[in-house]
Amino acid sequence: MEKVIILGSGCAGYTAAVYTSRANLNPLLLAGVELGGQLALTTDVENYPGFPSGIMGPVLMQMMKDQAEKFGTRIVYELATEVDLSRKPFIVKTHDAVYDAQALIITTGSSPKKLNIPGEKEYSGYGVSYCATCDGAFFRNQDLIVIGGGDTAMEEAIFLTRYATKVYVVHRRDSLRASMIMQDRAFKNPKIEFIWDSAVTEVLSEDKKTVSAVKIQNLKTKKEIVKSATGLFVAIGHNPNSGLFKGQLKMDENGYIITDDHQRTNIDGVFAGGDVQDHVYRQAVTAAGTGCAAAIEVERYLSALDHAERSKHS
Repeated sequence: MEKVIILGSGCAGYTAAVYTSRANLNPLLLAGVELGGQLALTTDVENYPGFPSGIMGPVLMQMMKDQAEKFGTRIVYELATEVDLSRKPFIVKTHDAVYDAQALIITTGSSPKKLNIPGEKEYSGYGVSYCATCDGAFFRNQDLIVIGGGDTAMEEAIFLTRYATKVYVVHRRDSLRASMIMQDRAFKNPKIEFIWDSAVTEVLSEDKKTVSAVKIQNLKTKKEIVKSATGLFVAIGHNPNSGLFKGQLKMDENGYIITDDHQRTNIDGVFAGGDVQDHVYRQAVTAAGTGCAAAIEVERYLSALDHAERSKHS
């Protein structure tokens, strides 16, 4: 019987592990397949507090992991394949084991939707980005491309104009899906130019190290152009990694787990933090904050359980 199992090894998961292990809850963390979460795929991180010179994403995640282990977190490098939240203790299955848990913290994160085009994977972190807030400052006085037509894409494009010389928004249709207020802001921004009815089909690099240009095809005429740009920001949405909990936990229409102000889900004893429940901010520091909150709430939950059990036998 585990007191608490943490699912996921990103900022939220490791923070929850630090707090629960320091509270002597002896947490078990199932790291999953994406070790370190999205931050492990990020090169330079400049906006995480405490690192004025910046830090490499994988290095930061290794430090968080080391800190969690220092306080006694047990890390198992397996993926949860099945959970049963209909009974207590909760059951968590991996390919090789079955665990019982009194409490569960879900920090499985989200994955950015990919274009799946040549060059995208090769230059991810080297010009291809899925987060303007994270990486925009590295592209001062450069030409950039944003892909997407929703609110997120417009927010990213507008944010990037703080740094970029020019931002080209490439969209598959001839109109945007974004809210009118976001459209209005984007259209009025002199640094933003739209390339309609088009899709980026390939990411190009002159030095085979960083992005130098992209191929863009007009979907109506089939004509292709090569547009010089040093940064490609993909803003076509995220998929929360919540499939394991469908039919058991309440989610919004996009699959994000719904929690209250205390990171509690609709099932008593199950908590969630990080990008699997936060579709608004999606930052390392906010993920860490919700992981901390979930851990503190787990400690309170288990303490109340112990108190109730002792009262029953006194």
